[in-house]
Amino acid sequence: MFDFDPKRCPAACGVYLMRGDAEAVLYVGKAKNLRARLRTYFSTAGDGRAHIRFLMQRVRQVETIVTDTEKEALLLEDTLIKKYRPRYNINLRDDKTYVSLRLDLREEFPTLQIVRRVKRDGALYFGPYASATAVRETLKEIFRIFPLRHHPLESCRRRPRPCLYHQIDQCSAPCHGLISHQHYRELVDGAIALLSGRESEVVSVLREKMERASADLRFEEAARRRNQIRAIEQTVERQKVTEAGGGDQDVLGLHREGGEVEMALLFIRQGKLIGRRTYSLEWRMDEDELLSSFLQQYYGRDVFLPDQLLLPFLPEDAPTLAEWLSERRGRKVALTVPLRGERRRLVEMAAKNAEEAFRERGSRQEARQQLLLELRERLQLTKLPRRMECFDISTGQGEFSVGSMAVLVDGEPVRGEYRHFRIRTVAGADDFASLYEILKRRLVRGGAEATLPDFILIDGGKGQLSVLTAVLAELGLAGKIDAAGIAKSRVLANVRGKVVERSEERFFLPGRKNPLLLRSGSPALFMLERLRDEAHRFAIGYHRKLRAKAALSSPLEEVPGVGPRRRRALLKHFGSLKKIRQASLEELLAAPGLPEPTARALHERFSSER
Repeated sequence: MFDFDPKRCPAACGVYLMRGDAEAVLYVGKAKNLRARLRTYFSTAGDGRAHIRFLMQRVRQVETIVTDTEKEALLLEDTLIKKYRPRYNINLRDDKTYVSLRLDLREEFPTLQIVRRVKRDGALYFGPYASATAVRETLKEIFRIFPLRHHPLESCRRRPRPCLYHQIDQCSAPCHGLISHQHYRELVDGAIALLSGRESEVVSVLREKMERASADLRFEEAARRRNQIRAIEQTVERQKVTEAGGGDQDVLGLHREGGEVEMALLFIRQGKLIGRRTYSLEWRMDEDELLSSFLQQYYGRDVFLPDQLLLPFLPEDAPTLAEWLSERRGRKVALTVPLRGERRRLVEMAAKNAEEAFRERGSRQEARQQLLLELRERLQLTKLPRRMECFDISTGQGEFSVGSMAVLVDGEPVRGEYRHFRIRTVAGADDFASLYEILKRRLVRGGAEATLPDFILIDGGKGQLSVLTAVLAELGLAGKIDAAGIAKSRVLANVRGKVVERSEERFFLPGRKNPLLLRSGSPALFMLERLRDEAHRFAIGYHRKLRAKAALSSPLEEVPGVGPRRRRALLKHFGSLKKIRQASLEELLAAPGLPEPTARALHERFSSER
């Protein structure tokens, strides 16, 4: 540990950065009193926490930034964590947000949209919901009960007749004037009430309309109202209801065991439990610091902010967090620790969910560990393949050749570390040369960043595997990184050309002549097939994206000095690309806003094609 004197630090609120070798930021924290906080790290008695001792061995420099208020310190800490991504701060690797439903009442005919980002744009948001599939099923029910529009108004109005959704009574066709603004707003209000948990209010209104229609002998309308009521009642039966005073609440539960922490969030909307989310974290520092950092990272994104956060305990900076959350939401957000009653039961339920998620994760980890041990034994690997990478090449007649890398860590895909590669040095369709290029680029960079894999799987047979072994030998990594090639199954046919059987996937290993076969249907085979398929899917997707982009590009933009704006101006002036191609140099020079060098470049470019 380097010699550091906390007395030199200011006794004011602010942010501190702990830096290691090459000034890399290891940890970012905030404190009401920087001197007091840093003294706990550098006291002669030591902090006593294993994680802190491990961190302090690597600290070479401490930098402090003083702020005027605690809220400024919180905001600065959040900014610095996002900028540096320090190793010892919380990292919510699964940063995918849940889906929500958006309804903008300012639109002419509002409708429901599925979104993943909750913005402060004046619209109404409902959710979050754990499953996009479940939300789509809910939307189907809502559209059956309240037939709101499905598509953008302008595109629907260009159609000669209403869309298919109108034919199946799931759209009221406002685009073709088949419903008035007043009646459409009644449908919108019903959908809002239903999503807000006021089902009884909706049912009473629909029942009144059903009885009125029946009394006026409008039996078809009465039957439609009856069906709406039944659909609502069936939907409500499937929802779990809590008695926590209504309103929107997020409930946080925490389970800690050793150096691992499981956190569970329960989402309560209008008194109903609508979903759950869990996070696995490695953390050996204070739970106070853990809870504060978690709330800051999770709610710092575009997610729904509820009226209340029910917590197992209040972090030290709870007032600052509440002020920050309230500003983000535009309305008050309360952080509370319930001591009794239904709210306390919810916090305990969240803690049980966290404990159960931790237990399930432990079971999955044990199963994956056994699977990795099986792979190591069957493929004769030198070490446990904790990080596996698979590479694939995609090309089409030698154009837009790309490579891809898919990654499994402890048997689970880590999509944030997948990579695309544009082939730079190879012309035409040469898969071996392209594979050599991307492997060398990946491993050279991985060696510099200390992020090398334990095992590399190549999509291909002996030829592709020989390229990989050559790259490993060239970079001095032979024996340090295990390798294998996976070749697609072969279809064996008889003399008449009829299919007899399909062979299993074949695995080629360095130094082994014959391929290795894994047991059909085994989890080890499935894991490697999934890794190969992910790399293939990722490469194909990128290749198609490049082809589509090239198909949409204009030959005009290939000329230096012509961008999207000038391209539009030229097409507007001449009327078409064909007329631009046929234009003389004098006509191009006369075009408004076109410099002479660009006009000459255009004329030279297209005159060569004539």
